[in-house]
Amino acid sequence: MYTPERSHITPTRRRYQDAAETGLQLDSRRAPTGASETIAYAFVKVLRFTADTFFAKRYGNRAVVLETVAAVPGMVGGALQHLTCLRRMSDDRGWIYTLLDEAENERMHLMTFMEIACPSRLERTLVFMVQGMFYNSFFLLYLFSPKTAHRVVGYFEEEAVVSYTRYLEQIDAGLVENIPAPRIAIDYWQLAPDARLRDVVLAVRADEALHRDVNHQFADHLAGMMPGPVSDDPRHTDIVDGPTVH
Repeated sequence: MYTPERSHITPTRRRYQDAAETGLQLDSRRAPTGASETIAYAFVKVLRFTADTFFAKRYGNRAVVLETVAAVPGMVGGALQHLTCLRRMSDDRGWIYTLLDEAENERMHLMTFMEIACPSRLERTLVFMVQGMFYNSFFLLYLFSPKTAHRVVGYFEEEAVVSYTRYLEQIDAGLVENIPAPRIAIDYWQLAPDARLRDVVLAVRADEALHRDVNHQFADHLAGMMPGPVSDDPRHTDIVDGPTVH
């Protein structure tokens, strides 16, 4: 159970704003080009099918388990970019902060949904197994091809936006109870005191859409392409000539 006293530092997010206010394109999709992107896209689609089969429409439990995975890439990428900058004695141009912010944000998603859904023993075991495999796999992928790693995350986040949109549809249809928002969510996103689950899911979906855009932009930059647009949000840094991992 969350209480503000549990931590000396309680993370906070900029006040949640509607997608129309931030310019987010919730239905944005990036078509894969080239072999590596096609493989990355197919990999994410297989994971999507697996999650749909295992969790069905238990979106609360789905969020708990998948957010334990979603919080890994930002931490891995941030750590490797940090080491690269140390070796090169160069500036990171905002990449490290952005990636670590993503990891922290995904972890707060997890802490929020832990107040909403209780994972089963099987799901906790699944987390233990998947995290170990995914962390090591993603570490190696980022080490050898950071462009592909960021593209994988971009595709992950595209699917996350779809999942949270379906979660909202279940709430709106009355199939999932629109319970009061957990205190941790109200504090983190600076929501209204009477916020409900629907408000939380809207905020989480907006976060995922931001991560989608930023990771696709990172991949574009590493591929030497003109980075695509990212919503005007100060939580993320515009990409300039940043570092790469070799």
